[in-house]
Amino acid sequence: MKTYVITGATGNTGKPIALGLLEQGHKVRIISRSAEKAKELTDKGAELFLGDTYDASLVKSAFAGADAVYAMIPFDAAAPDYTASQVQHATAIAEGLRASGVKYVVMLSSIGAHLTEGGGVVQGLQKTEAIFNTIDGLNAVYLRAGYFMENTMMQVGAIKFMGAMATPVRGDLKISMVATRDIAAVALRILSDLSFTGKSVEYVLGQRDVTYNEIAEIFGSAIGKPDLKYHTASYDEGKQAMLHAGMGESVVDKLLEFIKALNNGRAQEEVKRTPANTTPTSIEDFAKVFKMVFEM
Repeated sequence: MKTYVITGATGNTGKPIALGLLEQGHKVRIISRSAEKAKELTDKGAELFLGDTYDASLVKSAFAGADAVYAMIPFDAAAPDYTASQVQHATAIAEGLRASGVKYVVMLSSIGAHLTEGGGVVQGLQKTEAIFNTIDGLNAVYLRAGYFMENTMMQVGAIKFMGAMATPVRGDLKISMVATRDIAAVALRILSDLSFTGKSVEYVLGQRDVTYNEIAEIFGSAIGKPDLKYHTASYDEGKQAMLHAGMGESVVDKLLEFIKALNNGRAQEEVKRTPANTTPTSIEDFAKVFKMVFEM
């Protein structure tokens, strides 16, 4: 039996990882800001450290004596400086890793995290990888995941109110799209094994690359709107829509910067699909989930 710490433990990747490790009989500690959201995990035996990864002292307490950590940087749509917020979390986690001597970490990163500038919302992940790389004796795997299929859920409102899907991502751009459950499965496999050494990058790319034009056709068929189209919005249209949805200006600007890196090919320039980094869930599979949410 090993001791694991899961950050972001109530999220789309952290929760399945925590549940999987608990089912294997391991000791699992979780860091969460909400005891209520963590209840399913604590009911199954997880030990809750209430708070967030801004708090270096909390992180050090959670990491003490642990064998391995699943690290993710939370999304904070209200952060006044989004990248600085990401780095603050990363710095506290790194302090915890150094203080505890934890030897293994699996970190949720992203395509585009190779960019030293112009990475937008993934710039903080690039910086996190760099921070972790300075920790002597740490074995780390950086899971550079593709564009989350779950991001398409934001299109439910657009379809209902505008009759079309729309983002500033080019409609004809092939993107590595992955379901978060597949990311969790990869992370769980690596954490269960703990045979990795050194610091390495592993891409997690989904079943195949798809375009938003293709997604509109697939989702349209699933929800009974076979004529559904995708509109490539301007960057300004995208900014106004995200601000209207309640996001802060810093995160909106960083999201648009990342979308520009996608559109011009830089975000995916180092991505090479292989059987090892291809995961099972297809966009057709995910269309069933989209349909359920659309019909709620």
